[in-house]
Amino acid sequence: MSDSYQLDLPVLLPEVPDERDDCVERLIADLEAREGFERAHVVAPSDEEPAKLCIHYDPEVLSLARIRQISERAGAHLTDRFGHVLWKVEGINHPRRARAVTERLKRLHGVVEAEATASGPVRVEFDRERTDEAEILAALEGMDVWVREKPRERAGGEEHTREPGEAGEPEKHDHEEEHDHEEEHDHGKHGHSHGGIFGENTELIFAILSGATLITGFLISVLTDVTQWVPLGFYFAAYFFGGFYTLKEAFESVRAGQFEIDFLMLVAAAGAAILGEWAEGALLLFLFSLGHSLEHYAMGRARKAIEALGELAPKTAIVRRADGQQEIPVEQLEVGDVVIVKPNEKIPADGFVIQGVSSVDQSAVTGESVPVDKQPVEDPEKAMQSPDKLDASGRVFAGTINGSGALEVQVLKRAEDNTLARVVQLVSEAETQKSPTQRFTDKFERYFVPSVLVLVVLLLLSPLVTGEAFGDSFYRAMAVLVAASPCALAISTPSAVLSAVARAGRSGVLVKGGGPLENLGTLTAIAFDKTGTLTEGKPRLTDVEPADGADVKELLGAAMAVERLSDHPLAAAVVRDGAERLDGYSVPEARGMESITGRGVRAWLDGEPVYVGKDDLFAEVDGPGLPEELREKVEKLEEQGRTTMIVRRGDKYLGVLGLMDTPRGSAAEVIKKLREIGLRRMIMISGDNQRVADAVAAEIGLDEARGDLLPEDKVDAIKNLREEESKLAMVGDGVNDAPAMANSTVGIAMGAAGSDVALETADVALMSDDLRQLPFAVGLSRRTSRIIKQNLFVSLGIVIFLIPATAFGLLGIGPAVVFHEGSTLVVVFNALRLLGYKEE
Repeated sequence: MSDSYQLDLPVLLPEVPDERDDCVERLIADLEAREGFERAHVVAPSDEEPAKLCIHYDPEVLSLARIRQISERAGAHLTDRFGHVLWKVEGINHPRRARAVTERLKRLHGVVEAEATASGPVRVEFDRERTDEAEILAALEGMDVWVREKPRERAGGEEHTREPGEAGEPEKHDHEEEHDHEEEHDHGKHGHSHGGIFGENTELIFAILSGATLITGFLISVLTDVTQWVPLGFYFAAYFFGGFYTLKEAFESVRAGQFEIDFLMLVAAAGAAILGEWAEGALLLFLFSLGHSLEHYAMGRARKAIEALGELAPKTAIVRRADGQQEIPVEQLEVGDVVIVKPNEKIPADGFVIQGVSSVDQSAVTGESVPVDKQPVEDPEKAMQSPDKLDASGRVFAGTINGSGALEVQVLKRAEDNTLARVVQLVSEAETQKSPTQRFTDKFERYFVPSVLVLVVLLLLSPLVTGEAFGDSFYRAMAVLVAASPCALAISTPSAVLSAVARAGRSGVLVKGGGPLENLGTLTAIAFDKTGTLTEGKPRLTDVEPADGADVKELLGAAMAVERLSDHPLAAAVVRDGAERLDGYSVPEARGMESITGRGVRAWLDGEPVYVGKDDLFAEVDGPGLPEELREKVEKLEEQGRTTMIVRRGDKYLGVLGLMDTPRGSAAEVIKKLREIGLRRMIMISGDNQRVADAVAAEIGLDEARGDLLPEDKVDAIKNLREEESKLAMVGDGVNDAPAMANSTVGIAMGAAGSDVALETADVALMSDDLRQLPFAVGLSRRTSRIIKQNLFVSLGIVIFLIPATAFGLLGIGPAVVFHEGSTLVVVFNALRLLGYKEE
């Protein structure tokens, strides 16, 4: 018989970002291969607890001390051995180039996994026993790819920067990402800039020069009688400028063992030159290079929209120290520091207000359009110990904008750990996660391009069967090469995904990659947690029903007097909301409160006992129990989903109070909007009793409510719903509902700002505690899905039209080039429309 034992995962693998990291799987495989270890699995994190590794073992073989020793040693070995880096780079501006860089990185000795993207981030996992970061950086430099931010290291107590490729190891190791320090890379000592002689616009300028020399050569040949060598010289110049970057990318692709679109274009242009069709070959390279440069510009726009998130935080902060106020870089802020935020300035760090009152514009982080009022927390020491339980009125985030009042803020997180930095990091990681459609198009291209080359060879050999002149068949083969190149297909999906992720991030919605984005757009049903998601998460006094012979003031006065002495959430609701109803009425003071476990409380008021509790409490203190008219009121309230509290003073029943965790004001409106978008089924799953769940569901317009569910029951409910619905999302608070969210198609966390666990566990994170972001997220993803489909239709449609048209000689190279490059630009600018998406 086996026993089980749980160990904190952050203790075993302190540098691992979350429980989904590959090193967790390695640790599990390592332990399960050892004698006495039967099985190991991850237990998802919760509000109070980190992720844990649950180990099932044979107690006759292993002791607990030995299990801990072996597990910690295995974790330490993995931490020392495997490193992860996420670098923002320049020199990759197109998906084809990204694929070539990815393939070459994967072939490096010691690289376990690599992924480069057209928008900039490069993610590499490597084995430190076989390579290191310096070798990877050197390999990237060899591909003309440059890390834009400089890794920092400390020497002699001073912080300084180091260029990639210099001696010395970066300070950051082991699953850490290099953060953007807003410093531009000076490559002068390397002999060139990654952008070329004209900087970032070099490729566009080369394309324009190619067009200018092409037009000049064509006009000379048509309008003058000069020797043919003069226009030929201009055509040759057009070839040079138009083919320069195309040749570079084709060379990279071939070195990575791939025949990409660039290679097909060069072969077609070379074929045109062999046939003496220099003008058409130059036109091909001009339009291809122009299309490439405009694609790079479009991708750059989307990338800059994402990078703008990282530029929101201020560079310096005014901190109060023992020797007075001083201005320091935000990177030097420590947890516990007190920073002073002047009116209308950006808040430099995540923290909580300890002095001052103001309103703060949080739209940059949470997407909330209305400034949020902030005030000091009641207990700063308690806030430091339990930051996750901070009320929204006291918590502030780095990068948000202070209003008209000065604030003093105590720092909760260092600059690299704050919510804004985490969002930027996760958005960058999301760019490396391909969508199902993108994976399909990549796979399609790998088979399609070789197939085109086979078709071209068959066309070249066709004169052996048809007797056609070789020059004619060669020309048709080159035209087919142009027609069949899937440029538009390659760019259609990544440009749309990147634009949508950037647009979502700008509105406080974090979408972790193309997969969740596409799935969100195809949902048929959504399951909601109740408490804190559809409801406010705290009870409210909703009903005050005096008994015969009593009035509201008498009932509430006695109840509030007793409940003031209790720290129960229901008691706090009675005191808070009762004060609003009494409007200045002086509440008497009670004494000597006693708790009657599970039933209610008793206290003394002016010498008389006051009881507040459930109806079964009064069966004990008063044999006959409740009067019939009061019992009817209790039953009516309970049928409506209320929690009831009966109040009796001495021998007199004063009445009954009804409390309920009330639905959010926006919940019904959100459900209505989701139906308009196209979701057909919405379900609530809750741990509350079925009557409460039914009452809330009926009030906000849900299709179904399932109550009385334990956490494991929620997981089973989601699994059952997945069998009924092909695509199901689970919306929760991001922590308690993590297991259920993990079993849904898309896990959506609400109120993720400030919660690292919520940011890590969800596929989609709504940064603010506002349900109204949900229709926006679903609507954006559906628009993205439509645009991806439109782009695929255009890109594949043009290829399907052009291949037979050129193969049968109906179109030549020139028209094929115009159709081909025109379709590429159409899909790119169609995708960029997502940057301006507004909720309908």
